[in-house]
Amino acid sequence: MIGKPINEIVEENLQSLVESKVAERKTLEYKRTLPGDSKRDKKEFLADVSSFANASGGDIVYGMTAQAGVPTALEGLSRSDIDGAILRLESMARDGIRPRIPGIQTQPVALSNSKAAIVLRVPNSWASPHRVIYEGHDKFYSRSSNGKYPLDVDELRSSFIASETLTERIRDFRAERIAKIVAGETPVPMNMGPATILHLVPTATFTRPQTCDIGRVASNYSSMPPIRTFGWNGRYNIDGCVTYDSSRNDYSLGYTQLFRSGIIEAVDTSLLDPTTDNRIIPSGLFEPAIVDAATSYRRILTDLGVEPPLFFFLTLIGVKGYSMALRDRHVSQPIDRNILWLAETMTEDYSTDAALVLKPSFDALWNACGYPRSLNYNDEGEWAPRR
Repeated sequence: MIGKPINEIVEENLQSLVESKVAERKTLEYKRTLPGDSKRDKKEFLADVSSFANASGGDIVYGMTAQAGVPTALEGLSRSDIDGAILRLESMARDGIRPRIPGIQTQPVALSNSKAAIVLRVPNSWASPHRVIYEGHDKFYSRSSNGKYPLDVDELRSSFIASETLTERIRDFRAERIAKIVAGETPVPMNMGPATILHLVPTATFTRPQTCDIGRVASNYSSMPPIRTFGWNGRYNIDGCVTYDSSRNDYSLGYTQLFRSGIIEAVDTSLLDPTTDNRIIPSGLFEPAIVDAATSYRRILTDLGVEPPLFFFLTLIGVKGYSMALRDRHVSQPIDRNILWLAETMTEDYSTDAALVLKPSFDALWNACGYPRSLNYNDEGEWAPRR
């Protein structure tokens, strides 16, 4: 795999592969031309893509000639319909592989010879194993340093077990972090009571260990505000860097922790203010604050080159007896438990509106208050926050 965020790859990066004679390997493959329209070509393409997803992920570079797996020239492809070519690749991958591979990315790279290359990046999938279903082919593939190969029964069994284990590891991380927060083990002092907790967890953190350039955020803490505050500070800490509410001298109302792995954890106690007798969730304020925060945090991950898919986890603690307050002062039925583990959601890219990604979590919160769905969305499911 080319060691750069896909949207930052330029001609010089691809040319250096030729100059350094970087051979094809488990995570990198070169193609002189795009796949043709024959059944054989399409099956070959789908086998390549699924094999990357079932192994360690990787990049396919189209427009690169190679001999015995070693790149010899960056010839490129015609730019006449490069967008159409990308759409075709994405469509074939979407329709010819099951389950669908989340997080596939494609990037055109302009070349000085008036042509373009295409880099297709396939993640190490958390939803593997994936099989090719085109024209009844119905096979599973993986990769080694020698290229792709069909999975045998034992390897297929191991792949299913590994996929289930990955999902459990991500959920276990959430549970462990909630337990630490409830126990008061937070990166800044907090007067912990009812709280809103948002986690953004890239699957790459668990499939391909990485270390983010924390300094890019630490040099501009204004880009990572806590969920709801009007003044905050920031600093490095052992896990990465943290921003925190600075309105009080002895404790904070909230913080946002960026872990070196790319995980973001945000905790807020101001939205569920228990200082009054009314234990309420302000329906016109709560969800917009979460959406705004999630949008900011996702932008940080994009800038850091952290690749999707991305899980969103929303958790409320200390909320037994809380009700949803509506604009007409009506309050809902009270929540019947202390911790709400709201529905996990996932996005395959960073282009989907955060409000749409979080809708299942918000709907689950309103379900807990006796409503069929969040009233901050219209009948068509579009984000329409109450004012």
